[in-house]
Formats: sequence, structure tokens, C-alpha cells
Amino acid sequence: MPLARYFLFVGGVLLALLFLVDTGSPKLVVADTAEAAIDLPAQRIRSDRKWPERIVFDTSLPTIVPVEAAAKTEASVPEPTATAEISAKARVRETFAQFRPADEKKPEVKPAPKRKIVRNRAAPPMQLVAQQPRFGLFDNTW
Repeated sequence: MPLARYFLFVGGVLLALLFLVDTGSPKLVVADTAEAAIDLPAQRIRSDRKWPERIVFDTSLPTIVPVEAAAKTEASVPEPTATAEISAKARVRETFAQFRPADEKKPEVKPAPKRKIVRNRAAPPMQLVAQQPRFGLFDNTW
């Protein structure tokens, strides 16, 4: 219990010192917040930076096109010309043929040279050798 008595004694002394300092120190004057707000001028912040104009979306217009307007636009679209039915492969080939000019030749591809594997005959063949077993971590027989 001497530890608990120490904390009680030291805590009591510190609390008493806190009260003494509070009574001896001068009090700060705190202005009433209602009166202080009236006396201060309004703070206006101005910036030199000019922001872009505000965008206003007009939501009063309908977003769905009426049926009559859709019929007029369909009538103005010309009919596609009839083309002969060709296979899908032929269409793809024709499409890619339009990308490359006809006079351009393909570059010649040279075959890669065959690589030779040379074995070193001067080195002796590798031999597997057995290793002594380790006896333990704390033995000095390494």
C-alpha cells in the first residue's frame, strides 16, 4: 500500500497547487459573443481568379423524340445499295486490301541461321560426391 499512499499524497499536493495558481493568476477578460459579433466588420473575400460561366441545363424540354419527327428522319435516310452477297472471309480480305497500297512489296524474310552447339571436351565429367551428415546444431563438428 505504500504505492497507493504515494499517489494519493502527490496527487493531493498537485491539486492544491493547481487551485493556488488559479486563485493567484489574473483573470482574462472574455467579451460577450453577441456584442463582439456586432462590432466587427463583415469580412469579404475577393479573388482575382475568374471562374468559367455557369452552365444551365434546360430540363423543361422533353428528351424523348416525338414519333412524327422520328418518321421524318427515317424517310430522309437513303436506302442502302444492294450488294452481291460475298463470304465473310472475302469481305475481311477486301477490307485489309484497302489499307495497303498495291505497289508496295513485301520485304523478304531471311531464314534464321542454324545454331551450333559445341560441347567442351576438355572439362572432366561431373561426379556426384556423398556428404558427411551433420550431427546437430550445437556440435562443433562442422
